[in-house]
Amino acid sequence: MSSKIDPAIVQILAENVRAQILTPAPGMKLDPQIVQKIAQRVPVFSGMTSNCLMQTLASADHYPLKAGEAVFNEGDIGSAFYVVISGEVVVQTQRNGESVVLATLGTGECFGEMALVRNDVRSAGVVATRDSVTMRFERERVDGNPEIAHVIYRNIARILSGRLQESSIVLADLVAQQKNSGFLPL
Repeated sequence: MSSKIDPAIVQILAENVRAQILTPAPGMKLDPQIVQKIAQRVPVFSGMTSNCLMQTLASADHYPLKAGEAVFNEGDIGSAFYVVISGEVVVQTQRNGESVVLATLGTGECFGEMALVRNDVRSAGVVATRDSVTMRFERERVDGNPEIAHVIYRNIARILSGRLQESSIVLADLVAQQKNSGFLPL
């Protein structure tokens, strides 16, 4: 079940937070219920305090996508990760001249997080399957705030660990199928 977060609310929230951080206005408060919903529904923000989450959202770039538009391509240099606020994207790679879909991601899910933990090229590309809105978080901004970095890196480790576990199960099933069919690759 995919929960929906209105991208207009996220954009307004981020703009309000930026305004508070850059030029605090007396009496300007963010709706704590919206901040709480984002914290609950976006795993990469899990465990963040409201203040930390507001600072994190303020550091993000609002990144709308049209269906079919690439966020980035396999082989690009990566320096940011993204969170899907609405819509859907596919993570894909090229094998033997064909595009292979590795994952379909929706609201609340993140991608490109390996760019934060590795200084390397993108291992896959990401394309919007329908009109979508994402938030882009640059490594420099994340690393610039130790409290934000600590929570995001911890949550990314959990997310990547879960993905590795899923991949291991799929790989084990494929090896078992090949063994049972008598076909073992060299």
